[in-house]
Amino acid sequence: MSLRRFILTLPIYFIFISAQGQQLALLKYKGGGDWYANRRTSLPNLIAFARAHGFALEPEQAVVESDSPEIFRYPFVHMTGHGRVYFDENDIRNLRAYLEAGGFLHIDDNYGMDPYIRRELKKLFPDKELQELPADFELFHNFFEFPEGLPKIHEHDGKRPQAFGIFIDGRLAVLYTYETDLGDGWESYEVHHDPPEKHEAALKMGVNILYYAFTH
Repeated sequence: MSLRRFILTLPIYFIFISAQGQQLALLKYKGGGDWYANRRTSLPNLIAFARAHGFALEPEQAVVESDSPEIFRYPFVHMTGHGRVYFDENDIRNLRAYLEAGGFLHIDDNYGMDPYIRRELKKLFPDKELQELPADFELFHNFFEFPEGLPKIHEHDGKRPQAFGIFIDGRLAVLYTYETDLGDGWESYEVHHDPPEKHEAALKMGVNILYYAFTH
């Protein structure tokens, strides 16, 4: 089966398929955190890179609020920021329904989000724990090879990069990337002046995440 057929063969819940393909969305959440931190070039650069590698994606990102039913239009939702995150009851109800229906949420700590997002994820799925993904997990070996697992893009606190997941019926539905900052790595050079190899590694890891989301 071709990559394009994989991407278009998504759960029936995601029925708003345009002529060009699926659209990726950035999550707008409550709490005062800067959900828009990387809005200008981060996800748009990942979209362009993925399209260049055969992914059937709309060229423009969308923005969707955490309590909006519009979230069901988007098979992949990206979330980032530096600070406080808060999910109220409507957010929790909506996000849980989205994820249980086959949606995928990628949360990327832009530095400072960690204590808040862990608390909110516990509210979202009180019966589930974040599980660290080992280096041999398929996410790191599906489109591009990452033998050591999640790449280190930005230093932050100098800790090793970690990928955590929440699984629903055996499917990774929530991916939380910590101490790597993939989203900053996706940004254009003039934003953070990342060396080309870091920028490329971040984009390739992003494609692996998209591939997993679209084929599970």
